[in-house]
Amino acid sequence: MLKWFSKKKKEEELIPLSFSVLKTDIHSHFIPGIDDGSPDMETSVELIKKMQDLGFKKVITSPHVMSDFYRNSSETIMKGLNDLRAELKAQNINMEINAAAEYYIDFEFEQKIGKEKFLTFGDNYILVELSFLEAPRNLFDIIFKLQLEGYKVVLAHPERYGYFKQEDYNNLINSGVLLQINLLSLIGHYSTPIQKKTEQLIANNQVSFVGTDCHNMIHAQLYEKCQSQKSWHDLVNSGMLLNNTL
Repeated sequence: MLKWFSKKKKEEELIPLSFSVLKTDIHSHFIPGIDDGSPDMETSVELIKKMQDLGFKKVITSPHVMSDFYRNSSETIMKGLNDLRAELKAQNINMEINAAAEYYIDFEFEQKIGKEKFLTFGDNYILVELSFLEAPRNLFDIIFKLQLEGYKVVLAHPERYGYFKQEDYNNLINSGVLLQINLLSLIGHYSTPIQKKTEQLIANNQVSFVGTDCHNMIHAQLYEKCQSQKSWHDLVNSGMLLNNTL
């Protein structure tokens, strides 16, 4: 029995594939002190150095914007980005870093559509997240409103929304939404069911972006394990990822 388990594990773990194939990470929380990510500049610098070690050439960090918890604005995010860039330059750390945001879709966010210019990345991609309890009843109306304003909607960690079934993912993609999974979902960090959903999305060629969603050094120490996962290799080989176009 032990021999069988070892053989199975060996088959699932492949030669590590560096994140240099991605070039860019689009989801992280590295601006110090403005959300549940890095608490201070020292931690931010250490996290970015770790991203560099993992093969990333560019980071697009994405602080939470949530009406109930993290009332960040474009101004607070860009100020934090400029401070972080200055510190990286002072320490001679050569990592390209930009900022977007991870917008929580709720009533307040919906009211801002068409009235406020949101922070985006790449080809006007906007990163959004949902409640982990239930999706907004008018989710597709909100998506359509964003698209009318010229935004390309990227849904953060769709595999982590337990209420979504395969049909829901199909409907989102058919509505023009791009899916961004978290790297740690590949190793079951959030749960085994989430890992299975992630593997299914990859098998269906429905993943357009992958992100670290890195908040802290505990996360940062786990990414290396992802590099030897078969699902990570399958994702890269799918040819669907857009990270390296940014």
